[in-house]
Amino acid sequence: MDQPQRPEPILNAPWPALLVAAAVIIPHLLLQGASQEVIYSLALVPREFWEGRWTGAVTMLFVHGGWIHAIMNAAFGLAFGAPVSRVLGLNVRGGGIFCLFYLVCGVIAGVGFAAIHPEGMSPVVGASGAIAGLMGAAARTMDSAPGQLGPMFGPRVISLGLGWLVVNLVLAVTGSLLTMGAGGVAWEAHLIGFAVGVLLIGPFAHWAGRGAQTADPH
Repeated sequence: MDQPQRPEPILNAPWPALLVAAAVIIPHLLLQGASQEVIYSLALVPREFWEGRWTGAVTMLFVHGGWIHAIMNAAFGLAFGAPVSRVLGLNVRGGGIFCLFYLVCGVIAGVGFAAIHPEGMSPVVGASGAIAGLMGAAARTMDSAPGQLGPMFGPRVISLGLGWLVVNLVLAVTGSLLTMGAGGVAWEAHLIGFAVGVLLIGPFAHWAGRGAQTADPH
């Protein structure tokens, strides 16, 4: 006789997703009381990036504009990181590739923002571009069996992408309390991150040795 299945715990996030949340919250704690000069040195400043200060494209991911900004990114990192980490695998190799995927999404989102605003001098901080990459990758798991990837242009990818576009266009017009820099919300980085996540999760899944579980050739 089959045993009844136990309900999963409410907090059942895989360890790579928990690591994303920790990478948001812990640096924010450590930077409490840091001077504006320190924050500026860690931020992405588009004009300075093109002048050779490239480190900001990475360090910006670990700096947030306030507790609301940090908590929201940590929560979304847990939510969208869970299905992505299960696709890439929960062993050490899969977790390492997950972390690299997260960083690549964030860096490309930041560099894309800098390319759109090459003369910008407002410091940009936050992991929202990387989190958006996880969102795009997670969207590709919604039209497939658990642990697999669905089509790149599946209905869930399109619907979530359109919803994300609308949200960010509203932010572009109205601004938000969750500022990513002195000038407001870096909404372009959010959209770039989503697109990068949709595009790159397939190659990263193949690299992680999970290609056989990908339901789509993209």
